[in-house]
Amino acid sequence: MKILVVGGGTGGHVTPAVAVVREVLQKAPGTQVEFWTDRKYYKNVVKITTELGVRWGKEAGNGTRKNPYIRVRRISAGKFHRYASWKWKDYFRYFGVVLKDLIWGNIKGFFGFMSGLVQSFWRLLPRKKRPDVIFLKGGYVCLPVGMVARRLKIPYVVHESDAVPGLANRLLMKNATVVAKGWRGEKEAQKDGQILEVYTGIPVAAEFQPVSEAQQRKLKESFGFNPDEPLLVVTGGSQGARDINEAVRVILPQLLDITGVGLVAGRKYYEEVVDLKKYEDWEKAKLKSNFRMWEFNSAMHELLGAADVVISRAGATTIAELAALEKAVILVPYERLPGGHQMKNARDLGKSEAVLVVENERMVARPVRLLEKVESLVKSKRERQKLARNLHEQAVPDAASRLATILIDVAKGA
Repeated sequence: MKILVVGGGTGGHVTPAVAVVREVLQKAPGTQVEFWTDRKYYKNVVKITTELGVRWGKEAGNGTRKNPYIRVRRISAGKFHRYASWKWKDYFRYFGVVLKDLIWGNIKGFFGFMSGLVQSFWRLLPRKKRPDVIFLKGGYVCLPVGMVARRLKIPYVVHESDAVPGLANRLLMKNATVVAKGWRGEKEAQKDGQILEVYTGIPVAAEFQPVSEAQQRKLKESFGFNPDEPLLVVTGGSQGARDINEAVRVILPQLLDITGVGLVAGRKYYEEVVDLKKYEDWEKAKLKSNFRMWEFNSAMHELLGAADVVISRAGATTIAELAALEKAVILVPYERLPGGHQMKNARDLGKSEAVLVVENERMVARPVRLLEKVESLVKSKRERQKLARNLHEQAVPDAASRLATILIDVAKGA
């Protein structure tokens, strides 16, 4: 059996796909898996999938009969920038962004998309090399592959994590064999013409599980924090979030009066806040200041597990990971994303009293709003427990297993 998995663009499209691959290999040992991703995430995917099986191809030679085959390949893709919530005055206010993203970025995106179409067609055209099913985790990296798969009549499964699908997924869903949804709707499963829509939840790595108080103390110590003090972990995802970083800069002295702080600034914006390292005070290999900052942390499940409170963007995969960990969370959704999916994610959970929400623009205008939310949670263990419990109810521990079963079933019927 051959399965092609496509995911990239953001870590939220990669980590769930890897979790599904792990389940596929457990349920159907010997399955040949190809994983296509963009240049930015290629090395990360190679590193992760090496732990799951023997890669084959130019990178590592042929695998053995005893191990499943996993091949990782780069695929070209083009991201089309849109700012749906912008008003006409914003195009003048952010003229530099208009030039860089909306004009030059979209020119690059068009050629990247066309290149992805050509690559996908060339790779999938030979019948002997075609997969039995394609798993499209979603996002712009998947769009050219899905369009070619449709023309060649290769069945594919799309997974949509967010409450509001992005443009690429909306286009891909129209011809999918199965649409797997990560956000709970009114029906668990339904037919829309020839397309089966199924609620699966959002796959997360097996490492994302609740920790006991004793384990949490050990995790705090492992990162250098005082286990007897509360810990706030702030993350904007693997690339980071500039506005969250800057808000933390403003309120950091007050935060350190009430809690330890771990800031994952992100690869894209780390250098802009590297001066905050002055708060990271060490003496004889012991952290004195109760503040640490990273560009990127490869053990996020451990760092988040150590946290009492987490500040995060409202991407669906991050929310799923925090739900699995059963954490008290403050979401800062970015309202300028097309479709407003982060706003929808955050508001739905806020109404369920599963998270606290601080809208990005309100935080930028008055960073102390974020401080007030953190302070309220640090002071109230009962409130933290209520939020964590309500968020944990959203978790679907077997989401990866559900998706793996769907892929195997579609592959066998192909």
